[in-house]
Amino acid sequence: MDIDLLAKMVKEVMMDNDAVTLPGVGSFMAEWVPASFADKGYTIHPPYRRLFFMPRQGNDTLLADLYARSNNVSQDDATHILVPFLLEMKQILEQRKMVIFPGLGRLRATRENHFFFVADEDLDIYPAGFGLAPISLKTHQETPEEVAEAVSSLAGLLAKEPEMADPVGHDASAEAASEPASAPAPEPASEPAPASAPAPVVQPEPVVEPAPTPIAAPAPAAAPAKRPRKVWKALGWVALSLVALVLLAGAALAITGRVAPEWLDPYLYTPEQLEVLYPHR
Repeated sequence: MDIDLLAKMVKEVMMDNDAVTLPGVGSFMAEWVPASFADKGYTIHPPYRRLFFMPRQGNDTLLADLYARSNNVSQDDATHILVPFLLEMKQILEQRKMVIFPGLGRLRATRENHFFFVADEDLDIYPAGFGLAPISLKTHQETPEEVAEAVSSLAGLLAKEPEMADPVGHDASAEAASEPASAPAPEPASEPAPASAPAPVVQPEPVVEPAPTPIAAPAPAAAPAKRPRKVWKALGWVALSLVALVLLAGAALAITGRVAPEWLDPYLYTPEQLEVLYPHR
């Protein structure tokens, strides 16, 4: 008998039952969880069965019956094999605070040795839900390839120049040639212009090039001002104060955990784990 065989037996029994007892330890139980919405209502998760552990024990002998059928032994012999193994597992759980059930999850213990179970994320003990998968209600989103294809087609349309053809098909040069040539109008007689004196010759002025402006050397960059010592001293005191506050908070948390663990447990465990820790609250 080993933990792998025990985990397989528990999973097989839980496929058809809602609870199975581990004599001397507690009981594994399953509850049905209906379909739910997630992702702000855009995703529907299918129903499933959740596996958890309770410290109370039932009166069933499902594990012993399965072991007896699988190994061709009597129920009493199966019980004599299961009970000592489970008691030894309980001692290991109280010492190491965790026992791993392969394919199921982890059975853990608190400081006060209250047991609770953390199931694996891919655990499936709901045969009726085989093939069910989450459904997304989000609309279609264009992929980068679709966006690139649309942009390229739009660029091709913009690059194509429109044809500016004359819809009637007239040729302007032909129309101009078909018009009859008209006689030029007689120019009015003009009086002869009086002779004018020759224009004086203007000598061009010599071009004087401006002298090159000397390029001034760049001024040296000012050295960064040093931070005064008072600022560094103040930063040092702030850092020491933060370290002291962290140490005081850690010490207060440790003292609270020793003196009043019931006050600290709501911040360390989930409501389901608190129900396991304090079933009579």
